[in-house]
Amino acid sequence: MQWTKKDVLDIESLSVDEIEFIFETAFGLREISERPIKKVPTLRGQTIVLLFLEPSTRTRVSFDIAAKRLSADSIAIAAASSSIVKGETLIDTARNLQAMKPDILVVRHSSAGAPHLLARNLDISVINAGDGMHAHPTQALLDMMTVKENKGRIDGLKVSIIGDIAHSRVARSNIAGFTKMGARVSVAGPPTMMPAGIEQLGAYVAPDMDAAVSEADVIILLRIQKERQRRFLFPSEREYAARYGLNAARLRRIKPDALILHPGPINRGVEIAPEAADGPHSVILDQVTNGVALRMALFYLLAGGVRDANVD
Repeated sequence: MQWTKKDVLDIESLSVDEIEFIFETAFGLREISERPIKKVPTLRGQTIVLLFLEPSTRTRVSFDIAAKRLSADSIAIAAASSSIVKGETLIDTARNLQAMKPDILVVRHSSAGAPHLLARNLDISVINAGDGMHAHPTQALLDMMTVKENKGRIDGLKVSIIGDIAHSRVARSNIAGFTKMGARVSVAGPPTMMPAGIEQLGAYVAPDMDAAVSEADVIILLRIQKERQRRFLFPSEREYAARYGLNAARLRRIKPDALILHPGPINRGVEIAPEAADGPHSVILDQVTNGVALRMALFYLLAGGVRDANVD
């Protein structure tokens, strides 16, 4: 298969074949991170700009390491150190960056649609690293990659996404991704954090938390997105943990081979108990490891994907 897309902006614009091609490429590149010398010259001479206008640890570092593993030069820019704080528009900032001839721009922004706006106005490739409450395609891709690695398939699985669905771009991208790949997706959480019309995205609302947990092959827990709530939409974190957290009692009722995922950062004792986060069902750190390989694959494919990662 030949990769033809200029940008990676959301899951909806990727076909099943393209998603499978990304997985195949990522699984092939993952072993580079296991070598004594974790670097290949594949993208030597290319420049990748990481424009992160929202806080991030895992995603920004993951993109940065992915670029360096392929020998690309990476430059990270945060909101506080950009000219946006001086009043420059996002497009003007991006056009100035493009004038310095980078090859790929990775952007995270608090406004939904910002990466799409830049993709329409720039000639270089754009990757969406998270835009508002809209989409986080690379998180969904690495989540699906982790499930496929551990289950051998995605088609036919029951996936439960639990937590603050309303404010989660991860939830929206995972609903789009897992349903596209043939899984049955349910969502569960407080009514105040459940958006109206969520069924139109392809998910169904589980009748209660216990049903969502006990029937699932894959459980994806989400943290409460307080930074996107004008006021806390639940009486207390203690009550949230009791009613919607994956605690020790609920952990005993999940399937023996169920997987537990979390995009991070986790809030121990709130949406997930330590026994669940650190236990045998958890693949949370596998997600982080796969995130580097997945982002290496996207850089490789957007750069042309024709050079041998080991020798060129």
